Amino acid sequence: MRKRRRTVPKDSEDLRPEYRFDYSKARPNPYAARLKGKAVAVVLDAEVAAAFPTSESVNAALRAVIVERRSKRKLAARRSNNRMQRTSGAARKRSAVRR
Repeated sequence: MRKRRRTVPKDSEDLRPEYRFDYSKARPNPYAARLKGKAVAVVLDAEVAAAFPTSESVNAALRAVIVERRSKRKLAARRSNNRMQRTSGAARKRSAVRR
């Protein structure tokens, strides 16, 4: 009995044999569950990437920004809401009245 020749789809004929992938032999990645949610890829603009030579320097700068924002939030939460904060317009009117 003669074996039947396997047909190749027409659109994959332009690919080399080493690039043809048989999806029926594929297996799920056993390490995917460990990596899930641990890494995030971010694309930086060219001028931003030039300012940071390594990923560690980017992480250090972003952590500094996070710490700064948290400290400003804590200061804002400590201020009493009972006292009205003067705006720049009110300060100008007050100085005009004193003259």
